[in-house]
Amino acid sequence: MSADSVAVNVGAIILYFLIWIAYEAFFDGPLRRPRSLNAKMIVVREAWMARILERENLMVDANLIGHSIHTATFFASTTVLALAGLLGILGSSDRVYAAVSSISMFIAVNQTLFEWKIALLVGIFVYTFFKFTWALRQFNYFCAIIGSAPRVPTVSPERTKHAAAMATVIGQAIANVNAGFRGYYFGFAALGWIAHPAVLVVSALFTVFILARRQFSSPAAAAIRDYAGWVG
Repeated sequence: MSADSVAVNVGAIILYFLIWIAYEAFFDGPLRRPRSLNAKMIVVREAWMARILERENLMVDANLIGHSIHTATFFASTTVLALAGLLGILGSSDRVYAAVSSISMFIAVNQTLFEWKIALLVGIFVYTFFKFTWALRQFNYFCAIIGSAPRVPTVSPERTKHAAAMATVIGQAIANVNAGFRGYYFGFAALGWIAHPAVLVVSALFTVFILARRQFSSPAAAAIRDYAGWVG
């Protein structure tokens, strides 16, 4: 592989990760857009936590929290299966490479570069697995907080403090679930590298376009913005 080819591939990888990091910063990080869906969901969760402290029967809340936990558990398990498949591809990379390189739509690359492309996917799904499992740990912490929180029927500094703590912990858990989902989205985008470095960058940009559109322009985002205005 020539030096020019190495530079093109390295440059594409750097751009790919910069695009991913920028998206996370603008929607789940320090630069979060205040009108985004994720930002408005923080308001909704804060209102939810305040209501929990008023209720005697938490059956509905328990079901909602359990659904989130089951979602994280399912995707953590699915990620392990994806990793097993990718490691299997690496273990038989010579045969897989021979099959892929015979497809005319793919630009021919040497086997070493092909293995690096699969290794990128392995790294992405390892990251995704850690995000989902960390989310599960945080849901456990949240369950401990909600189990120890007093039922305070009237507004008070104590209720506000407990509600804020619960909202923070569950918010962090859900943020890690969201990061895990993004790992899947950007993992699919990383498949573009098999074809060409430029396809990798274009796929990452397209992924950001789709996700940003959901954050700002989807019917769900509009409805939640309105609802957050009522409960905030």
